[in-house]
Amino acid sequence: MTKRMLPSRRYIKPSFEFLIEKKRDGLEFIQEEIRHIIDSTLDGEMPRHQLSALLMAVYFQQMSAQETAILTEEMMLSGEVIDLSHIAKPKIDKYTTGGVGDKTDLVLVPLAMASGVVVPMMCGVEHDHVIGSLEKLAAFPGFKGRLSIEAFTHQLARIGGAIVAQDPALAPADAKFYELRQETGTIPSLPLITGSVLSRKLAEGSEGLVIDVKWGNGSFIRSLDQAKQLARSMTRVGRSMKRRCVALVTDMNQPLGDAVGTSLEVKEAIKLLKGEGPEDMKELVLKLGMEIVRLAGVAGSTLSAKQTVMRHLTDGSALAKFKELVKAQGGDISYIDNPEKFPAARHIRKLPAPKRGYVHTINAAMIARGVHILGAGAEKPGDKIDHAVGVSEIKKVGTQMKQGEPLMMIHYNDEAKLEQALEYFKNAYRLAPKRPTPPPLVVERVA
Repeated sequence: MTKRMLPSRRYIKPSFEFLIEKKRDGLEFIQEEIRHIIDSTLDGEMPRHQLSALLMAVYFQQMSAQETAILTEEMMLSGEVIDLSHIAKPKIDKYTTGGVGDKTDLVLVPLAMASGVVVPMMCGVEHDHVIGSLEKLAAFPGFKGRLSIEAFTHQLARIGGAIVAQDPALAPADAKFYELRQETGTIPSLPLITGSVLSRKLAEGSEGLVIDVKWGNGSFIRSLDQAKQLARSMTRVGRSMKRRCVALVTDMNQPLGDAVGTSLEVKEAIKLLKGEGPEDMKELVLKLGMEIVRLAGVAGSTLSAKQTVMRHLTDGSALAKFKELVKAQGGDISYIDNPEKFPAARHIRKLPAPKRGYVHTINAAMIARGVHILGAGAEKPGDKIDHAVGVSEIKKVGTQMKQGEPLMMIHYNDEAKLEQALEYFKNAYRLAPKRPTPPPLVVERVA
């Protein structure tokens, strides 16, 4: 574990009222003040109401790049920092702000492993409408999403990758911050997001990070400008902490891929690992995969990176690594060779287009909400997930529709839940007489 550096001069701790007023007035914190805030949060010295006021002040007044970097480092050092220096291979992780139908983690981790990159992926709390990677992997009978830090590091050394739940020993100050951010409406704060993500990811032992910042109606970041600002904030702070870091700003104004659910998304990921699957998923996997191998130094040029990713995606080596990862964490890999073994819903019903026209807009968050109602996501910790339900064959923006043609196929087990979910599915689509121009999937690269 990395030790904190002691301040070089005597530091008199200010009152919490002073710190709240200082940030309220738009002034910058010094390192000792941020360290005092983190320490007081950990030991419970700062009352919740004052910490809530402080988070709200940060939300409105923001933080400078230097403040954000200090906050990130102090939160990272608030708990254990995993040392992976005994593993010779480059260690690069990937993070996404969360998207509807985004199953890229299930493809990118084994793809990077096949390319000679170690991926120490720990998954934190997902946003309300997002089905997390661990919820999807739980569709494999026996899969263990929780490993001790010792087992995690052993698996990384042995097979080169892991997808596990965030260990509470890492960045515990962030966990306390995040709980209050949920209660105080300060989740969208860019410096707090930056500090939260990077403190956790860098505590895993990553040498670099590829970030997918999603914007749109299916993301908690609705503004493109805000997404670009977050991408710049994360890469800037990552570099200041001497970590390689690159971000892609990507579109989340419609679901990614053709399916949303757990088993349905896993089956789509397996198709991608066999070189098949929907084009938008292929494009994003290719772009993110290229960034991972370049950041790791496995490939130098853009062409070399593309060739490396495509080779491992099509020659079966990434698929073999996926089997290795699932098996290492207790999952039944026979489901990978025989995806029909995944549970199937008792009923499948089409969502008919109400009129002729082109798919003009899709509200991805509404689709996600409907899928959650069907039972594909946990409403609260401990809820049982129905791995069979979800939606498939989703028609994308720009698709020409005839009246009555299916906009999607709904997989469900409960008629009452279907009736609730249908309201969201119906309201998610807007048809128009003229063909719209679909937005680009990758909007900007920030490095």
